[in-house]
Amino acid sequence: MVREQYTTTPEGTHVERPENQSVYKIGIYGWRKRCLYLFVLLLLIVLLVNFALTIWILKVMWFSPTGMGHLYVTEDGLRLEGESEFLFPLYAKEIHSRVDSSLLLQSTQNVTVNARNPEGEVTGRLKVGPNMVEVQSQQFQINSKDGKPLFTVDEKAVVVGTDKLRVTGPEGALFEHSVETPLIKPEPIQDLRLESPTRSLSMDAPKGIHIQAAAGKIEALSQMDIVLHSSDGTLVLDAETVCLPKLAQGTQGPASSLQGLYEICACPDGKLYLSVAGVGTTCHENSHICL
Repeated sequence: MVREQYTTTPEGTHVERPENQSVYKIGIYGWRKRCLYLFVLLLLIVLLVNFALTIWILKVMWFSPTGMGHLYVTEDGLRLEGESEFLFPLYAKEIHSRVDSSLLLQSTQNVTVNARNPEGEVTGRLKVGPNMVEVQSQQFQINSKDGKPLFTVDEKAVVVGTDKLRVTGPEGALFEHSVETPLIKPEPIQDLRLESPTRSLSMDAPKGIHIQAAAGKIEALSQMDIVLHSSDGTLVLDAETVCLPKLAQGTQGPASSLQGLYEICACPDGKLYLSVAGVGTTCHENSHICL
Protein backbone atom coordinates (compact mmCIF):
# COMPACT_ATOMS: atom_id res chain seq x y z
CA MET A 1 0.00 0.00 0.00
CA VAL A 2 1.23 3.46 -0.85
CA ARG A 3 0.58 6.20 1.69
CA GLU A 4 0.41 9.79 0.57
CA GLN A 5 1.41 12.54 2.98
CA TYR A 6 0.47 16.21 2.71
CA THR A 7 2.63 18.88 4.44
CA THR A 8 1.53 22.48 5.05
CA THR A 9 4.28 25.16 5.16
CA PRO A 10 4.16 28.92 5.53
CA GLU A 11 4.54 31.19 2.54
CA GLY A 12 8.13 31.70 1.48
CA THR A 13 9.38 28.49 2.98
CA HIS A 14 11.18 26.11 0.66
CA VAL A 15 10.58 22.44 1.24
CA GLU A 16 12.64 19.83 -0.52
CA ARG A 17 10.80 16.83 -1.91
CA PRO A 18 12.15 13.38 -1.31
CA GLU A 19 13.98 11.89 -4.25
CA ASN A 20 12.21 8.52 -4.04
CA GLN A 21 8.66 10.00 -4.05
CA SER A 22 6.36 8.08 -6.55
CA VAL A 23 4.35 10.05 -9.24
CA TYR A 24 1.08 8.58 -10.67
CA LYS A 25 -0.48 9.78 -13.98
CA ILE A 26 -4.30 9.66 -14.32
CA GLY A 27 -5.77 8.77 -17.87
CA ILE A 28 -5.11 6.55 -20.91
CA TYR A 29 -1.85 7.06 -22.71
CA GLY A 30 0.14 5.38 -25.38
CA TRP A 31 -1.21 2.66 -27.67
CA ARG A 32 -4.36 2.21 -25.58
CA LYS A 33 -5.37 5.78 -26.29
CA ARG A 34 -4.79 5.35 -30.01
CA CYS A 35 -6.84 2.12 -30.09
CA LEU A 36 -9.70 3.83 -28.27
CA TYR A 37 -9.76 6.71 -30.74
CA LEU A 38 -9.64 4.25 -33.63
CA PHE A 39 -12.59 2.27 -32.22
CA VAL A 40 -14.66 5.43 -31.75
CA LEU A 41 -13.84 6.47 -35.30
CA LEU A 42 -14.92 3.08 -36.70
CA LEU A 43 -18.13 3.24 -34.69
CA LEU A 44 -18.94 6.67 -36.12
CA ILE A 45 -18.26 5.40 -39.64
CA VAL A 46 -20.59 2.40 -39.11
CA LEU A 47 -23.31 4.68 -37.76
CA LEU A 48 -23.00 7.00 -40.76
CA VAL A 49 -23.13 4.07 -43.21
CA ASN A 50 -26.21 2.59 -41.48
CA PHE A 51 -27.91 5.97 -41.51
CA ALA A 52 -27.13 6.43 -45.23
CA LEU A 53 -28.43 2.92 -46.06
CA THR A 54 -31.61 3.59 -44.09
CA ILE A 55 -32.22 6.80 -46.01
CA TRP A 56 -31.50 5.00 -49.30
CA ILE A 57 -33.94 2.15 -48.49
CA LEU A 58 -36.66 4.62 -47.52
CA LYS A 59 -36.07 6.48 -50.77
CA VAL A 60 -36.02 3.39 -52.99
CA MET A 61 -39.05 1.72 -51.34
CA TRP A 62 -41.00 4.99 -51.36
CA PHE A 63 -41.85 4.86 -47.69
CA SER A 64 -44.24 7.57 -46.57
CA PRO A 65 -46.55 8.20 -43.60
CA THR A 66 -49.48 6.78 -45.64
CA GLY A 67 -47.83 3.61 -46.95
CA MET A 68 -45.05 2.26 -49.13
CA GLY A 69 -44.78 3.05 -52.83
CA HIS A 70 -48.10 2.32 -54.56
CA LEU A 71 -49.39 0.59 -51.41
CA TYR A 72 -51.43 2.90 -49.20
CA VAL A 73 -52.94 2.19 -45.81
CA THR A 74 -56.49 3.54 -45.48
CA GLU A 75 -59.32 3.15 -43.01
CA ASP A 76 -61.00 0.53 -45.22
CA GLY A 77 -57.83 -1.55 -45.70
CA LEU A 78 -54.98 -1.46 -48.22
CA ARG A 79 -55.09 0.34 -51.56
CA LEU A 80 -52.66 -0.77 -54.25
CA GLU A 81 -52.26 1.22 -57.46
CA GLY A 82 -50.67 0.02 -60.69
CA GLU A 83 -49.53 -3.52 -61.55
CA SER A 84 -48.37 -5.80 -58.74
CA GLU A 85 -46.81 -9.25 -58.67
CA PHE A 86 -47.44 -11.74 -55.84
CA LEU A 87 -44.96 -14.59 -55.50
CA PHE A 88 -46.95 -16.39 -52.79
CA PRO A 89 -50.70 -16.89 -52.05
CA LEU A 90 -52.73 -13.79 -51.30
CA TYR A 91 -55.37 -13.97 -48.55
CA ALA A 92 -58.01 -11.26 -48.55
CA LYS A 93 -61.64 -10.83 -47.63
CA GLU A 94 -62.48 -8.54 -50.54
CA ILE A 95 -60.64 -7.43 -53.68
CA HIS A 96 -62.06 -4.73 -55.95
CA SER A 97 -60.72 -2.25 -58.47
CA ARG A 98 -61.10 1.48 -58.71
CA VAL A 99 -64.35 2.95 -59.92
CA ASP A 100 -62.86 4.09 -63.23
CA SER A 101 -60.84 0.95 -64.06
CA SER A 102 -61.22 -2.81 -64.33
CA LEU A 103 -59.67 -5.57 -62.21
CA LEU A 104 -57.16 -7.79 -64.01
CA LEU A 105 -55.80 -11.07 -62.60
CA GLN A 106 -52.97 -12.50 -64.68
CA SER A 107 -50.60 -15.44 -64.30
CA THR A 108 -48.17 -17.37 -66.52
CA GLN A 109 -49.60 -20.71 -65.30
CA ASN A 110 -53.10 -20.40 -63.80
CA VAL A 111 -55.21 -18.23 -61.51
CA THR A 112 -56.90 -20.08 -58.64
CA VAL A 113 -59.46 -18.62 -56.25
CA ASN A 114 -60.38 -20.76 -53.21
CA ALA A 115 -63.12 -20.35 -50.61
CA ARG A 116 -62.61 -22.09 -47.26
CA ASN A 117 -64.77 -22.80 -44.24
CA PRO A 118 -63.69 -22.07 -40.64
CA GLU A 119 -61.98 -25.48 -40.50
CA GLY A 120 -59.78 -24.57 -43.48
CA GLU A 121 -61.42 -26.96 -45.94
CA VAL A 122 -61.94 -25.81 -49.53
CA THR A 123 -65.66 -25.35 -50.21
CA GLY A 124 -65.39 -23.65 -53.59
CA ARG A 125 -62.68 -23.25 -56.20
CA LEU A 126 -62.33 -21.30 -59.43
CA LYS A 127 -59.30 -22.24 -61.54
CA VAL A 128 -58.44 -20.48 -64.79
CA GLY A 129 -55.77 -22.44 -66.65
CA PRO A 130 -54.17 -22.24 -70.09
CA ASN A 131 -56.55 -24.88 -71.53
CA MET A 132 -59.73 -24.76 -69.45
CA VAL A 133 -61.71 -22.98 -66.74
CA GLU A 134 -62.58 -25.27 -63.86
CA VAL A 135 -65.19 -24.57 -61.18
CA GLN A 136 -65.48 -26.86 -58.17
CA SER A 137 -68.51 -26.20 -55.98
CA GLN A 138 -71.84 -27.66 -54.95
CA GLN A 139 -73.65 -25.25 -57.28
CA PHE A 140 -72.59 -22.89 -60.05
CA GLN A 141 -74.88 -19.96 -60.80
CA ILE A 142 -74.73 -16.88 -63.02
CA ASN A 143 -77.06 -14.00 -62.16
CA SER A 144 -78.04 -10.86 -64.03
CA LYS A 145 -77.46 -7.38 -62.65
CA ASP A 146 -80.96 -7.53 -61.16
CA GLY A 147 -80.19 -10.79 -59.31
CA LYS A 148 -82.19 -13.02 -61.66
CA PRO A 149 -80.62 -16.49 -62.16
CA LEU A 150 -79.50 -16.85 -65.77
CA PHE A 151 -77.61 -20.15 -65.61
CA THR A 152 -77.56 -22.68 -62.77
CA VAL A 153 -75.70 -26.00 -62.60
CA ASP A 154 -75.69 -28.62 -59.86
CA GLU A 155 -75.45 -32.40 -59.62
CA LYS A 156 -79.13 -32.88 -60.52
CA ALA A 157 -79.90 -30.47 -63.35
CA VAL A 158 -78.82 -27.58 -65.55
CA VAL A 159 -81.25 -24.66 -65.55
CA VAL A 160 -81.20 -21.84 -68.10
CA GLY A 161 -83.19 -18.92 -66.73
CA THR A 162 -83.15 -16.71 -69.82
CA ASP A 163 -86.11 -16.29 -72.13
CA LYS A 164 -84.16 -17.71 -75.07
CA LEU A 165 -81.27 -20.19 -75.41
CA ARG A 166 -79.38 -19.65 -78.68
CA VAL A 167 -76.99 -22.24 -80.13
CA THR A 168 -74.95 -20.84 -83.04
CA GLY A 169 -72.58 -23.76 -83.74
CA PRO A 170 -72.71 -25.32 -87.23
CA GLU A 171 -73.23 -28.80 -85.71
CA GLY A 172 -76.04 -27.62 -83.43
CA ALA A 173 -76.41 -28.89 -79.88
CA LEU A 174 -75.75 -32.47 -78.73
CA PHE A 175 -77.72 -33.84 -75.75
CA GLU A 176 -76.96 -37.29 -74.36
CA HIS A 177 -80.19 -37.37 -72.34
CA SER A 178 -83.62 -35.77 -72.45
CA VAL A 179 -84.30 -32.07 -72.94
CA GLU A 180 -87.30 -30.29 -71.47
CA THR A 181 -88.36 -27.05 -73.17
CA PRO A 182 -91.63 -25.42 -74.23
CA LEU A 183 -90.37 -24.24 -77.64
CA ILE A 184 -87.71 -25.17 -80.20
CA LYS A 185 -87.19 -22.93 -83.23
CA PRO A 186 -84.31 -22.06 -85.59
CA GLU A 187 -82.92 -18.72 -86.64
CA PRO A 188 -84.90 -16.82 -89.29
CA ILE A 189 -84.51 -18.31 -92.79
CA GLN A 190 -82.83 -21.39 -91.34
CA ASP A 191 -84.00 -25.02 -91.18
CA LEU A 192 -84.77 -26.80 -87.93
CA ARG A 193 -83.44 -30.35 -87.78
CA LEU A 194 -83.97 -32.87 -84.98
CA GLU A 195 -81.82 -35.94 -85.45
CA SER A 196 -80.85 -39.09 -83.57
CA PRO A 197 -77.98 -40.78 -85.50
CA THR A 198 -77.90 -44.11 -83.63
CA ARG A 199 -81.00 -44.20 -81.43
CA SER A 200 -84.65 -43.18 -81.54
CA LEU A 201 -86.13 -39.71 -81.28
CA SER A 202 -89.14 -39.26 -79.04
CA MET A 203 -91.25 -36.14 -78.39
CA ASP A 204 -93.65 -36.27 -75.45
CA ALA A 205 -96.01 -33.62 -74.07
CA PRO A 206 -98.83 -33.83 -71.52
CA LYS A 207 -101.19 -31.60 -73.55
CA GLY A 208 -100.04 -31.61 -77.14
CA ILE A 209 -97.23 -31.27 -79.66
CA HIS A 210 -97.49 -28.56 -82.29
CA ILE A 211 -95.17 -28.68 -85.32
CA GLN A 212 -95.38 -25.76 -87.73
CA ALA A 213 -93.41 -24.65 -90.79
CA ALA A 214 -94.71 -21.22 -91.71
CA ALA A 215 -92.69 -20.84 -94.92
CA GLY A 216 -91.44 -24.30 -95.79
CA LYS A 217 -92.06 -28.01 -95.47
CA ILE A 218 -91.78 -30.68 -92.79
CA GLU A 219 -89.85 -33.88 -93.45
CA ALA A 220 -89.66 -37.00 -91.27
CA LEU A 221 -86.99 -39.51 -92.34
CA SER A 222 -86.35 -42.85 -90.67
CA GLN A 223 -84.44 -46.04 -91.41
CA MET A 224 -87.21 -48.12 -89.86
CA ASP A 225 -90.82 -47.24 -89.01
CA ILE A 226 -92.42 -43.87 -88.28
CA VAL A 227 -95.27 -44.31 -85.80
CA LEU A 228 -97.96 -41.67 -85.22
CA HIS A 229 -100.01 -42.84 -82.27
CA SER A 230 -102.87 -41.20 -80.39
CA SER A 231 -104.15 -43.04 -77.34
CA ASP A 232 -107.33 -40.99 -76.95
CA GLY A 233 -108.12 -39.12 -80.14
CA THR A 234 -107.88 -39.16 -83.91
CA LEU A 235 -105.12 -38.67 -86.45
CA VAL A 236 -106.07 -35.84 -88.82
CA LEU A 237 -104.31 -35.11 -92.11
CA ASP A 238 -105.72 -31.70 -93.06
CA ALA A 239 -104.25 -30.52 -96.34
CA GLU A 240 -105.31 -29.59 -99.83
CA THR A 241 -103.42 -32.59 -101.23
CA VAL A 242 -102.26 -35.74 -99.44
CA CYS A 243 -99.68 -37.71 -101.44
CA LEU A 244 -98.77 -41.35 -100.81
CA PRO A 245 -96.55 -42.03 -103.83
CA LYS A 246 -95.12 -45.43 -102.84
CA LEU A 247 -98.26 -47.34 -101.83
CA ALA A 248 -98.53 -50.88 -103.06
CA GLN A 249 -100.83 -51.12 -106.07
CA GLY A 250 -103.17 -53.95 -106.94
CA THR A 251 -103.69 -55.47 -110.40
CA GLN A 252 -105.28 -53.03 -112.83
CA GLY A 253 -108.23 -54.37 -114.84
CA PRO A 254 -108.67 -53.59 -118.56
CA ALA A 255 -111.96 -51.78 -118.06
CA SER A 256 -110.69 -49.27 -115.55
CA SER A 257 -107.19 -48.69 -116.87
CA LEU A 258 -108.33 -45.68 -118.87
CA GLN A 259 -109.94 -43.93 -115.92
CA GLY A 260 -106.78 -43.80 -113.73
CA LEU A 261 -108.85 -43.83 -110.56
CA TYR A 262 -107.92 -45.81 -107.44
CA GLU A 263 -109.28 -46.36 -104.01
CA ILE A 264 -107.22 -46.68 -100.83
CA CYS A 265 -107.65 -49.95 -98.99
CA ALA A 266 -106.44 -50.95 -95.53
CA CYS A 267 -105.27 -54.33 -94.34
CA PRO A 268 -106.23 -55.65 -90.89
CA ASP A 269 -102.77 -54.69 -89.63
CA GLY A 270 -103.19 -51.10 -90.89
CA LYS A 271 -101.18 -51.42 -94.09
CA LEU A 272 -102.50 -49.27 -96.95
CA TYR A 273 -102.55 -50.19 -100.62
CA LEU A 274 -104.17 -48.98 -103.82
CA SER A 275 -106.86 -50.83 -105.69
CA VAL A 276 -108.34 -49.92 -109.05
CA ALA A 277 -111.61 -48.07 -108.58
CA GLY A 278 -114.74 -49.66 -110.00
CA VAL A 279 -118.48 -49.44 -109.66
CA GLY A 280 -118.14 -51.12 -106.29
CA THR A 281 -115.19 -51.61 -103.98
CA THR A 282 -112.40 -53.70 -105.36
CA CYS A 283 -110.28 -54.00 -102.22
CA HIS A 284 -111.15 -57.68 -101.78
CA GLU A 285 -109.83 -58.42 -105.27
CA ASN A 286 -106.36 -57.21 -104.26
CA SER A 287 -106.38 -58.38 -100.67
CA HIS A 288 -103.46 -60.69 -101.41
CA ILE A 289 -101.18 -57.69 -100.81
CA CYS A 290 -101.98 -57.99 -97.11
CA LEU A 291 -100.53 -61.53 -96.99
